[in-house]
Amino acid sequence: MTSFRVTPALAVKMAVLALISLGATLVLWQLPATAAPVTGNATWFTNLGSPYGGCGLPQDALETQNFVALNVYNTPGDYAFYPRPLTGSNLSRAGLWDNGHNCGRWVRVSISDYCTGVNDGAPGQAFCRNGSWVSDKYNGATLDMLVADSCGDANAWCRDDPYHLDLAKDSINTFKLNGAPVGDLLPDHWGNRHVSWEFIAAPGYSGDIQIGFLQGAQTWWSAISVSHLANGIHGIEYFSGGAWSSAVMDSDMGQAFIIKPLVEGGTNYQIRVRDVTDALINGGRVYSFSMPAGCGSQCSAPRTLASYTTSAGPGDPTPSSTPSVTPTVTPSATPSPTPSVTPSGSPACTAALKTVGSWSGGFQGEVTVTAGSAAIRSWSVGWSLASGQSLSSVWNATASATGGAVTAKNVNYNGAVAAGQATTFGFIANGSPSTPPLTCAAT
Repeated sequence: MTSFRVTPALAVKMAVLALISLGATLVLWQLPATAAPVTGNATWFTNLGSPYGGCGLPQDALETQNFVALNVYNTPGDYAFYPRPLTGSNLSRAGLWDNGHNCGRWVRVSISDYCTGVNDGAPGQAFCRNGSWVSDKYNGATLDMLVADSCGDANAWCRDDPYHLDLAKDSINTFKLNGAPVGDLLPDHWGNRHVSWEFIAAPGYSGDIQIGFLQGAQTWWSAISVSHLANGIHGIEYFSGGAWSSAVMDSDMGQAFIIKPLVEGGTNYQIRVRDVTDALINGGRVYSFSMPAGCGSQCSAPRTLASYTTSAGPGDPTPSSTPSVTPTVTPSATPSPTPSVTPSGSPACTAALKTVGSWSGGFQGEVTVTAGSAAIRSWSVGWSLASGQSLSSVWNATASATGGAVTAKNVNYNGAVAAGQATTFGFIANGSPSTPPLTCAAT
């Protein structure tokens, strides 16, 4: 059987989160990057819902569309709902979601054994009933994914299995084995099989954090979310009234916090961020920003990005203030060059297409967009589909196809690219691979 779950929208409302200490249990949950992987059942869900996923970010604000949900509860045999965030006596019921404290972390997930019996997650029933776990040709396929949502459903997966992972559906066939996407794991070979996984540092990390104001944010309720993190987020501190204070998390949306301005009623802010180890990131770097002018008296968009400047903390290797640049994750591998044609008179960018895997009836492509001698603020890549080709899914870009002509544009987190630097987007297409000429336009 196949699991199907659409995460409901989480309203953006302020909730007081008590400062807690989970003792030995917290040590178990904060698996270091070098810990041996754990194994659990895997299910899939289609999207984060609207306007936010469980971490407080819209889906299009994620730095990858390969994302997972962790269990809110660890209550074997108990399928009741308990108020979120979990406090007081309910803390003992907390799952790996850890009241949002594992938001923004990366996990390395590997496909494991298939169940030959019934693995339907029925409450009170054993996993893989009347069958056994067996390996097959998909074992070992791996993908790095981002913790972006929570699973609090009343089924055995989300309650009885502490290491259960809920995977983004569109990611499953992109798991790679021997360098190529598996292609056809879902639906015919899925079976809610086992996966093994572990927390890792953000792969290929570069740049700095992003700061965005949430829908409804205004002077007297300054709700922000922080993304593009090297090692998760455990807290935000804001400077107000001449002192640093700990911000309150917005419910259990682990990347969203309520901060105060420098002076009461103001619109200027300073923050610093603590990662999953509770260390101040970048040596205590201070981020200074203002309520975006586009918000007016209140921010109406799900997330409105704020530009910022930085000043060095006591352990910050950056010696002076620098303006923020929307960060990108630069891939570790450089694609083989497919010539890019840059329209005459347009700002400089180039695009290269690489086929990273193919299978009967489909293939996965990756496009690298590189800025020229000057930084760019946004980009658009165009190409023509070959006969028999059609787009199936796209990540790290928005794409449209009209009469076989494809136009892919940046999303809000990867439009700004520093001079000489690159960002990537990927896609799954039906048909046979091809290497069409690309056009790249930038502003």
